[in-house]
Formats: sequence, C-alpha cells, structure tokens
Amino acid sequence: MSSYITTYTRKHLDPVHPDPEGIIIEDIAHALSLLCRGNGHVTTFWSVGQHCICCAKEAAGRGLSNRIVLACLLHDASECYMSDVPRPFKQTMQEYIRQEEYLLSVIYTKFLGTDLTVEEQRQVKEIDDDLLWYDLVNLLDMTPDREKPEMHIKVECKVQPFEEVEQEYLDIFEKYSRDVG
Repeated sequence: MSSYITTYTRKHLDPVHPDPEGIIIEDIAHALSLLCRGNGHVTTFWSVGQHCICCAKEAAGRGLSNRIVLACLLHDASECYMSDVPRPFKQTMQEYIRQEEYLLSVIYTKFLGTDLTVEEQRQVKEIDDDLLWYDLVNLLDMTPDREKPEMHIKVECKVQPFEEVEQEYLDIFEKYSRDVG
C-alpha cells in the first residue's frame, strides 16, 4: 500500500507528512466542491466548498482582513485530503484531531505565510459556527439552541453545479490572496 493519495491534479500527497509543494489550490477547490456537508445527512446537497465560500464572504462582509477571508475559505481545506468526521465522533479521536490541525497548519502556512494566531482562529471559528446555525435550519429543518446570528450575507443553501462552486472558490482565492502570504 502506498502512503499517499493521488489528487485531482495528479499530485501525490501524504496527508500525514504533507509536502507543501503538493498542496494545490485547484485540488482543494475541486474536492471541496464535491464533498457534502454533514456527512451527507442533509435535505439537499450542500458542499463543503459552498460552506467555505459563505464563510469567506461573511468575513469580507464583516470587514475583516483579506487574511481572515482566506482563512475562512481554507478552514476546511484539510477535508479534501483526509475527509471529515462528524463533530461528536471527532471529539473522541485525539490523533485525528492532531493530524487535522497539523495539515491545516501546513495549508495556512503555504497560502497565508504563517499559521493562524489564537485570535484569528477565534474569528474563523465564530463565522464557521454562525454558518452552522444556518446549516441546521436550512439543511436539517432543526431549531438550533442559540439565537440566530446576525449575518452580513444572505445564506441560501441551494444546489449548484460543482464546476460553478469550484470556480467561485478559485475566484475568491485569487481576489483575496494578492496581498497575503
């Protein structure tokens, strides 16, 4: 068995020992546009890529820095290499969490120049959690146990062709990465 995965751009990447040169934004955009939120337990397909795009747009709407906009766009990028595990299960998997944090640190360093500070992590997590509220309402018909967060974007969970999601992800990356990293 090999110790790497072959990506969309035909790179070989070992997600346990990632070489930053093998981490390609096109692979991230492509894979996240095809991965479904909530492990597929949703009423309609809503990709991780669409979620990340909303997070980035919300960060921009809040007037946060280009670096935070990009961090929001990239906050689930590790999932394109190691998939995702639902939160309740992930909380019991310390080695998975460690590997995911390391891979995400490599991704942030590659595209942002450095890993996120504690404050930057807090800002990204806040936006991620606010958008989770909308996922629960729009994709699972649930009533979250917190107040509706104030948003600066309109959140619509509508199915889009993966090619459109992939291109929008790349466009946002291009727009906000000019002065970062």
